[in-house]
Amino acid sequence: MENPQLNQHGELRHLLSIEGLPAGIVRHILDTAESFVAVAEREVKKVPLLRGKAIFNLFFENSTRTRTTFEIAAKRLSADVVNLNIGASSQSKGETLLDTVDNLAAMQADMFIVRHGQSGASHLIARHVAPHIHVINAGDGRHAHPTQGLLDMFTIRRYKQDFTRLRVAIVGDVLHSRVARSEIHALNVLGVPEIRVIAPKTLLPAEVEQMGVHVYHDMIKGLKDVDAVIMLRLQNERMRGALLPSAHEYYKYYGFTKDKLAHAKPDAIVMHPGPMNRGIEIESGVADGGQSVILPQVTFGIAVRMAVMSILAGS
Repeated sequence: MENPQLNQHGELRHLLSIEGLPAGIVRHILDTAESFVAVAEREVKKVPLLRGKAIFNLFFENSTRTRTTFEIAAKRLSADVVNLNIGASSQSKGETLLDTVDNLAAMQADMFIVRHGQSGASHLIARHVAPHIHVINAGDGRHAHPTQGLLDMFTIRRYKQDFTRLRVAIVGDVLHSRVARSEIHALNVLGVPEIRVIAPKTLLPAEVEQMGVHVYHDMIKGLKDVDAVIMLRLQNERMRGALLPSAHEYYKYYGFTKDKLAHAKPDAIVMHPGPMNRGIEIESGVADGGQSVILPQVTFGIAVRMAVMSILAGS
């Protein structure tokens, strides 16, 4: 079956999901990002790889962190960046998604960064655009958030090097998390031998074990001897009905505290895609502690997004 993300030569044409990507392409993105980390440390933080290219940030959902890091990444590659507040413009006037894309493509767009509340929106756009236009999924519904998954893999590799020796735990609202799905696919592609998900039954997808994970409902048992812990945000805006008794009750059993961290390996790293709900998902002493790599994740996110855009522009 043809992969819509790859061109006829097997090169990356769009980044829509980590699912279905060959391991070689995932590693190529991570390797390319390494070279861009050094760019951020220079006095002049720019390279000319995307000079003259027009990149449109199409965010149908709010996300300050993701949109900002994509904008910084594109500008560091010397691209021309256009940020569009879609909710306040064409969509509110009744224009369809593809009509909006067609109008922007007519303005000589080279790349669309798309965030949308509906799963599959970026795939729809990718099937519709001309062959020279590239699409990056910056989060679609509950489906995928591939660049967040990739930057988390880059972070793990930076601190742990060899994926094939790791035990990784993903904790929290897996049911509503597109980040968790992208991370699970990436960890499997990169050969992590044990991936754990830790959550109450109400916050796990049905048959989640089929994704190649071990399920734990007890956080202390699930954290035993893990090398990396990825906390997830409680996505209250996506919840329907009473999935949790209370925030206090959730924190009691699934909030990440120093006491619970003590059950992981002594050199385990702590991650969170943000924004964090302190005192509900994670204790400040853990979020700001010596094992936390939450802020480096943000820094690495710029390098990974630079890598993805530069690879797409060269395909």
